[in-house]
Order: sequence, then structure tokens, then C-alpha cells
Amino acid sequence: MKASDLFVRCLENEGVKYIFGIPGEENTDLVDSLIGSNIEFIIVHHEQAAAFMADVYGRLTGKPGVCLATLGPGATNLLTGIGDAYLDYSPVVAITGQAGLERIHKQSHQYIDIIGMFNEVTKWNQQIRVPQTIPEIIRKAFKTALLDKPGAVHIELPENIAMMDTEGEPLPVTPMPISCPAEEQIRKAAKLINQAKRPLILAGNGVIRDGATEELRKFAEAMQIPVVNTFMAKGVLPSDHPLTLYTVGMQSKDYVLCGFDSADVIITVGYDIVEYLPKYWNDQVMNPIVHIDTMPAEVDAYYPLEAELVGDVKKTLEALSPLVKEKELWSEVKRLKEQLDEKLHAYGEVEGSPIIPQRIIADIKKAEKGEAIIISDVGAHKLWVARMYQPEKPNHTIISNGFASMGIAVPGAIAAKLAHPKKPVIAITGDGGFLMNGVELATAKRLGLAIVIVIFHDSKFGLIEWKQLNKFNRSNAIEFEDPDFIEFAKSFGAKGIKVMHSEDLLPALKEAIKSSEIVLIDVDVDYSENIKLSKMLGDYICNL
Repeated sequence: MKASDLFVRCLENEGVKYIFGIPGEENTDLVDSLIGSNIEFIIVHHEQAAAFMADVYGRLTGKPGVCLATLGPGATNLLTGIGDAYLDYSPVVAITGQAGLERIHKQSHQYIDIIGMFNEVTKWNQQIRVPQTIPEIIRKAFKTALLDKPGAVHIELPENIAMMDTEGEPLPVTPMPISCPAEEQIRKAAKLINQAKRPLILAGNGVIRDGATEELRKFAEAMQIPVVNTFMAKGVLPSDHPLTLYTVGMQSKDYVLCGFDSADVIITVGYDIVEYLPKYWNDQVMNPIVHIDTMPAEVDAYYPLEAELVGDVKKTLEALSPLVKEKELWSEVKRLKEQLDEKLHAYGEVEGSPIIPQRIIADIKKAEKGEAIIISDVGAHKLWVARMYQPEKPNHTIISNGFASMGIAVPGAIAAKLAHPKKPVIAITGDGGFLMNGVELATAKRLGLAIVIVIFHDSKFGLIEWKQLNKFNRSNAIEFEDPDFIEFAKSFGAKGIKVMHSEDLLPALKEAIKSSEIVLIDVDVDYSENIKLSKMLGDYICNL
């Protein structure tokens, strides 16, 4: 058989359902081999969008998302999305074509060293030089993408290898290993928690990756320990849970940190240091740490470990729970939660035009009723989503955090709808982020997907303006002119709704969520609230 046929058979063996990408001359044999396969090739309009789709698909399903590009510019276009998957620990398998091996030793048309380029953003990165190695390489790629911590891997298939005759069979897919921490460390951690009077849990992305939200909830409830989550761990507890202290992650003095300042031990569960650096929540190195994660902790001066439990998060919590004594909820928590509730729900009913971001977030929450998957792009709106939007379920709010990549929302929403076709999907984006990959409306339309896109429209890079004003009290080079987004949506066969006043937003959102087509809602946003938020966080002092 042809090597590219064997390659596709191996992908089928791994359970691949979709490949996101663009065909090219150097991957044409592989694309041809997909004819008759049960794998659907999702053609996109930019390889960056393909990588974002694979990234979000991997996060939502726990299975590696797969993206495909040709050599040269196709491969370089994948890099941003692959970097995002790498830093947010999303399982992704990237495949690129390459020039034939007979010409890579010299300057050659569109040839660059893709393997070298991908080294810094992948867990494993391999060129296929001998077609008989395809089954081993693909099995290793998928296994490595899923091994803790998950992440991106890359396979390069040169065009002359793809067309060679070869023999081989896909290798069996074996269960992933599950590890448990040492009993000595479990007992040490239990002793520290039992001695503590004011323990606090910091829940990170690993809780969701390991499917350990139920175990975390039971552990917190049994010991009456309050829980703070990172941006990436939204939904580990529902928003009305008495133990949730919501989301932490803004780099300024975040008012949730009052709970950290009062705690006498911090239990980090599935926390990735890239989510929110310890110096922002433990700057005085005052809190001893109990680290629970699938990998040893990163060495950091602000992360003083007292106990380190390395193993599957779910199994670790199950092993630790019987050894930890039930506690009374420390008295300050109720008052802190009341203060947080007041801050989170403030301004959610404010009327006006343009519309303040708090009102937009509040109306999205009312409209979707805790059922939608939210994909947040990067920009000023991301900080409002991270601060104000509290989902009811885990893995229902996807935020590009570690790499903070603009342009993820629209392609991410497409992947989310493919992963969960029965769920409403809402992409929240700024006008700057939308214009980076808004062309993928064509992909969504071609696939017949119903997604909602909410644009925070201010005709500028609002987050950069926010940073400039905080640092220099002035801004520069952040404004631009937008197209007519309603006409833009119509040109792709989508519906567009312009919202200029707060009273029109909730009805538009409800209509969009019920729709069986793509609906773009263009909302004029009042970002003067950004500086007010910075001042509030800086001035806020918790009197516990």
C-alpha cells in the first residue's frame, strides 16, 4: 500500500473523527488517502484557525485534536495555535507536509526546518524518514499528546515518503497509565491539612483535565474548605455553591486574594504554574503549599512546598479524603463570599448606550442559563469574562490563558459545536480578535453549524489601551476602523444583529441561542469601566 494510506489507517485506529486543515502540494497524497475514510477533513481558510480548532477540540473531548498543513507558510501558520495548545496543556497532533528528502540539504522552494521550528512548542516532534515506521510514530504521537501533562506533538511527512510503497499495520491503542502518589506524602499532606485552621483550595486546569471535579467537590464539602479556581478551572464548583470563592487570576491585587492572605495552608489541586504565577497570590511566601498534580511542581521561589502529591488528581483526592478530618468553615469565608457576590453582581443591571461590559456578561449568563459552552477570545473582554462570568459546569468556559492568543474564539466555537453539537456555543470576542479569524464564518456556514458570536465593539485594541493608560496615563496606536459587521455576517450567509442599547441585548441573545443558524451580535461596548476595575482592585482592602 502507499505510505499515506497506511498513515490514514493509523489515524483511524486512533479514533480520529476530524482533521482541521488546508490541502497543499506537499500533503496532497495524504489528503487523497482520506477519500473513503471515516475521518472528515474540515477545510479552513487559515491554518492558524485549524490549530485553534484542534486545540479546543482536544480540551473539550480529552482526545487529541488533529490539524494538517503543508510545508513552509502552511506550517508557520499553525504555530500560534500549537503554542496555545502547548502552554494550556491541550492534546493536539499537528501534521505537516515537507519537501522531499532529496532536496532538504540545500536551499529549496518553500523549504524551512519545520522540525526545528516546532521544537519549542511541542512535547514531541518527529520527521518520518522510513515509511515502515509510520505505525510506531503515530501511536507514539497520540500517546505522548495524552500523557501527563497533555500537549501538542508534531509529525512531519515528506512528500516523497508519503508516496512510497510500504507494508504495515496500525498498533493497538492501549489504556493510559494511572499513577498514585506515595503513601508517605499522602499522610504528610493530611497532617498539614488537619493542623490548619484556615485551609484554602486553589483549583487549576488539571482538575478538569483529569475529570476530578466531582472528587474535588466531595473533598471540599467533607472538610468545609473554600475553593478558588483559576481562569482555566471555571465551573469546578457551580456559581451558587457555598464554598466557591470564584475566580482568581488578574495580575493586580485581586480582591479574591483576601482569602489567600488569611489562609494558613494552600492546597493547589491540578494547578499549572502558567495559569497564574505564585508571586501574584503568595508574594510574601507566607503560605505553605500542599501540591496535588500529575507532575512534580515547577521550582518557584514563591511556591514553598510542604507536601507534594504526584499522581492522578482524582485518585489522589480519593486517597487523601479518608485521612483528613472534618472541619468547620473558617468564619471569615462567609463574609468574604458576601463581598465577592456583591462585587460580581454589581452593575449587571446598569442601562445605557454604549453598554458596560458587566451588563453584557450578565445578560449572556441570563440568556444561556448555564448550558452554553463559552469560548473567550483574548482582549479586554477576556478579563471581564474571567472576572464576572461564572459557569455552572466544568469545561464550559474555554479561555486562551497560557499563550493568550487573539483569534481563537470563532474557530474555537466551530470545534466546540463539532464536539458537542447539541449544546449552545457562544464565541465572545473583541472586534480586533474577530477580524483575525472571522473569515471562518465560511467554514461554520459550510458545515451547517449554529453558533453565536458576540463582538465587544470599540474600534480599538481595548486591552492594550487599558495597559497603556495604567502605565502611562495615555494611549497610542490602538485605534482602527471596523467594517460593517452586520453586512460582513450577511455576506457569509449568517444573521447579524446590531445592539447599541442595553435594553436590546438580552432579547438579541435569546433569539440567537434559539436560532438554527449562525448569529453575529455586534455590541457597542463602554470600556471606560476598564480603568475603574483596575482602580477598584488596587484600592480594595478586605477587612476580615
